[in-house]
Amino acid sequence: IQLPAHEVDYIKEKVTLGWTPDVIIGRKERPVSCGMRTLYRLFSKGIFDIDTLPMKGKRKPNGHQEKRGKQQYQRSIHDRPDNYPDFNSEFGHLEGDTIVGIHHKSAVITLVERLSKVIITIKPNGRKALDIETALNQWFSRFPKNFFKSITFDCGKEFSNWKAISNQHDIDIYFADPGTPSQRPLNENSN
Repeated sequence: IQLPAHEVDYIKEKVTLGWTPDVIIGRKERPVSCGMRTLYRLFSKGIFDIDTLPMKGKRKPNGHQEKRGKQQYQRSIHDRPDNYPDFNSEFGHLEGDTIVGIHHKSAVITLVERLSKVIITIKPNGRKALDIETALNQWFSRFPKNFFKSITFDCGKEFSNWKAISNQHDIDIYFADPGTPSQRPLNENSN
């Protein structure tokens, strides 16, 4: 779509004043010859500078923006050997996740044992990787080595100290693919 030059100038002027495209379109005094979605498309195509929009960038649905970065190395669930034991016949295979509290300050670790379907909840001091590691180490130290054989976590940054937990307690730790809660169904359904 090609907008007339006077409309392009008007839109640029109003955006620099902090107006959003839907406010610009909704003005009765100065109608614009395109709809709101079309105007947003023109911004995303580069006809208008998207960085001048007052609410640029994607927002999370609950308003919280993640600032912790990405986990560097993970051991994928696909790295498990093909002869890995059947979860339904051997005790000691866990699925894990965290439930984040209000204001994103605290968390609860949930673990579900695959065979017995027992749900374990652990309260760490915070939700940083070191807090999660400390809480899991304290909990696993109550049990003999090799009591638990594996844990499958989601891709959360809070599990970035997984190597220390794995080495200290001799537990194989794997990570599910991003966006596939079906790889940890018991834990996802219990959360």
